[in-house]
Amino acid sequence: MDRMSSIELAITNEHTEMEYYLEQASRSKNPVAKLLFETLAADEKEHMVRIEGLHRKLTADGSWPDDLPIEVAGTEILGRVNKLMEEKDASASHDDDDIAALEKAAKGEADGAKFYKELAQVCDNPKEKKFFEFLAKIEREHLLSIQDSLFYLRDPDSWFEEKGRSSFDGG
Repeated sequence: MDRMSSIELAITNEHTEMEYYLEQASRSKNPVAKLLFETLAADEKEHMVRIEGLHRKLTADGSWPDDLPIEVAGTEILGRVNKLMEEKDASASHDDDDIAALEKAAKGEADGAKFYKELAQVCDNPKEKKFFEFLAKIEREHLLSIQDSLFYLRDPDSWFEEKGRSSFDGG
């Protein structure tokens, strides 16, 4: 797959993930799952916009831009979700659809991280390599947030125990 095809596929993937997360956020009644899906959707939108900008520059100039920032707005996704988990027992209102949606999201983020890592490995341009390594890192952070949320929703008492906090039922 050539560079432009890879970038176009990345745009499509980010858009698909964003739409999925928005759909799940509107469906979920669980505050933890809802916040996670909303935050993931916002992150994916930012990635998509960034990659679309890169695509425009590559199409216009034919070379990797010198001014492409290797950063995205920090969402501190895990911190936001963990804070909500600590504030109230948000695990009670989840349903099996939330679990299934988060499992699907975890697979998508793992696949995305692998895709960007593989792109980075075949890049000769150091800026290009760094950009795709950065995207792979963000996708891995998303995966860790999803995995942590799944752990919490499935077993909040163990989640609190692992985090060194007592649960809300005094356990």
